[in-house]
Amino acid sequence: MIDLHTHTVFSDGELIPSELIRRAQIKGYTAIALTDHTDYSNIEQVISAAEKARYLEDVMDIDILVGVELTHIPPSKIAPMVRMARQLGAEIVVVHGETISEPVAPGTNSAVVNIPDVDILSHPGLITAEDAQKAADNGICLEITSRNGHNKTNGHVARIGKETGAELVVNTDAHAPGDLITSNQAKMIAMGSGLTEREAEKVLANSKRFIRKR
Repeated sequence: MIDLHTHTVFSDGELIPSELIRRAQIKGYTAIALTDHTDYSNIEQVISAAEKARYLEDVMDIDILVGVELTHIPPSKIAPMVRMARQLGAEIVVVHGETISEPVAPGTNSAVVNIPDVDILSHPGLITAEDAQKAADNGICLEITSRNGHNKTNGHVARIGKETGAELVVNTDAHAPGDLITSNQAKMIAMGSGLTEREAEKVLANSKRFIRKR
């Protein structure tokens, strides 16, 4: 299992990084990205904390990726925040998409898909075909999520991703121990969104390109 979207106590998660990573290791994870919610007020702290958590790589067979999830940022402010995240050392930049379960500012998806330095548009809700095509053109992945609420539009995301050629990834958006899943569960979530078994396996493999070579 490679999970590119998780949260710790440094935003609204329940676990400190060491416990989250240990529990992920038990689930069979080979890589995990720490992507706590960030805006201008906490981005330095979040990235610094994730970097410090990488001490565990010395004793655990797991890749720990330093990341952020830019969350509820006004669309006009997203691009400069992406640049800041990269300058501070973020290896994975996730942006909180227009999920139907939260009041995300309209225009967020459209802003994100025009920023090639974004890696993942998380839970993008009822993303339009035009925005999905731009995501495909700019190499931005669309997320199929196991997270309750956000996952209500997985079928739409999978369908429009296939139609436009946008790359899909499966993540947990984990906030608590019970949110972590196995690779087999991730595969079933992908198939539950309407993908065939072969397509689901390919989607799971898409996350491999983000892994650092240690």
